[in-house]
Formats: sequence, structure tokens, C-alpha cells
Amino acid sequence: MTFKLFLEFIRLNAKTASAIPLILGVLYAAYYFHTVNWLNTVIYFIAQMAIAFFVTGFNNVQDYRLAVDLKYRDTANIIGREHLSIRQALRLMLVFLVLACLLGLVLVWRTNLLLLFMGGAGIFVTIFYTYGPLPFSRFPVGECLAGIAEGFGVFFITVYVNVDFNQLLGLFFTWPNFRISGNLVWLLVLVLVGLPNILTNANVMFADNMSDLQQDIRNRRFTLPYYLGIKRSLWIYDVVMYLCFASVTICVLFRLLPIESLLVWLTFPHIKKNLHIFHQKQIKATTFETAIHNLMLFQGVQMIALALALGRDYFFN
Repeated sequence: MTFKLFLEFIRLNAKTASAIPLILGVLYAAYYFHTVNWLNTVIYFIAQMAIAFFVTGFNNVQDYRLAVDLKYRDTANIIGREHLSIRQALRLMLVFLVLACLLGLVLVWRTNLLLLFMGGAGIFVTIFYTYGPLPFSRFPVGECLAGIAEGFGVFFITVYVNVDFNQLLGLFFTWPNFRISGNLVWLLVLVLVGLPNILTNANVMFADNMSDLQQDIRNRRFTLPYYLGIKRSLWIYDVVMYLCFASVTICVLFRLLPIESLLVWLTFPHIKKNLHIFHQKQIKATTFETAIHNLMLFQGVQMIALALALGRDYFFN
């Protein structure tokens, strides 16, 4: 496998979207909790990128192995198209998985035992999304898993490794007793603020599944668009994106986000145009990119807004 093929194999161009919830988590920890642990952040960033590489590579291998449509397997899937070694690919993905797990254990040691269970749940979803007798990818749950695991999970863990877990949420063990203690208000705040992460990541998966609908049917993958139909799926796709604007506005009204976050409304015309483009045709090679553009545009403005708020607080307070 050449380096160029490796970058395509892990879809490096799509990994920017994977990093956005992490960056937002760091900015929000600094803005709302007034604290950042840079060492924990760097460790988690490397671990998260390793997991993101593993997910994409492992899914490519599993899609090749489980393919029923031989034309897809031999011409569309990168394993078949480039005649890559499955064994070599799996070994490489195992390296990324082991690296992520080791760095995760370092973070557990530096924070709280509860992180072990949160990270373990994420890795479980990662592996069994395409592996096992009943992989999640062949059921209408991909959008939910993408939103919760990648959208909210990464955002929450980033905040978690940056703030004092004793105040946010922790598992405390003293043999033979244990207790879980946390701040319910702060947890609800993170859910509300993290909602656009959930919705935009879920929508990317939704658009991906709509674009692959016919191919998925041939490969016996029955995702959410299969059950809803394209017309109803497109309507839900639009509503989910519009809910992101409503969510940010509510958070600003309750002072969970700075007033600068209302700048996301400047993206509304362009995002609406992208939604219209995707309505016309759902094609993986072209119009699917509008879903990624919407995520990066909306969340990119969110990052800029938090950075502006941090700068304002620094210079004027």
C-alpha cells in the first residue's frame, strides 16, 4: 500500500469533520468552564485521530468482505479496485486501534475510571458497526450512532479531559463500595450545546446512506432511507439541519453560548442552497459533499464565535 493509497484508504479528506467536535470541546471548556488541560487535549487528539483512521480502514475491509455486489467489490471498494492485501490492511488498522487504546488508558489514569467505560462504549460501536454476525451498519441505526458516538461523544470526552471530573462526573471506587457523582446541570448544558454536533454528524451519515441506497440494497444493507423512502428522508434531512439553528439560538438565549454564536445564521442561505442541491440528486461522488460542507460551515462558524468570545473576555474583562 503506497502512502497515497493509504490516505485514500483512511479518507483523510473527511477527517477534518472528525476533528471538529474535538476543537469545539476545547473551545467550550475554555469559554464555559474557564479551563484547558493541553496535555490531555493533545493525548486525546492523537487517540481520536487513530480511532478515526481505524474506523474508516476497518469499514473498507468489512465492506469488501461482506459485499454481495461483485461489481461494487471489485471496482468501487478500494480493497478490490487497487488489489490491496486484506491482511496487511487489518494489521495496519490494528496498530491504530492499539495506539488509541493505550492513549485512552493514559487518559483514564490522568482523569477518572468512568472514562474507561465511555471510551470502551465508543470502541465497541466502532468495531461492531461493520463486524460480527449482525453489524450495526446493516440496520437503520447508523445515523443515531454517528450522532451520539462521533458527534456528542467526542465533544463530551474533550470537555471531560479538560475540566475537573470531581465537579462534572466521576466514578469513585472504594472497595467494596462505589458511587457515581456529577453535576446534572452541567451535563444538561453539554447536551444542549452539543446538540448541533449530534445533528450535523447524523445528517452526514443520513446523506451518505441516501447516496448509497441502491448499492446498499444490492449488498443487503437496509439503512434508514430504505425504510423511510427518499422523499421522507429528504424532508427529515432538512428539518435536522434547521434544528441546529434553533438549538444554537436557544443556547444563546439561556447564556450557554456567547452572543457571537448567532453568527451561524449568516450561513443559512448557503446551507439552504446545499440542501436544495442534494434534493435534486443524491450522488456519492458529487452532491453528498454538500452534507460535509454544511457540517464544516455551520460548526466552523461556531468555532469562530467561541474564539471571538474568548478574545472578548480576555481583553475586556
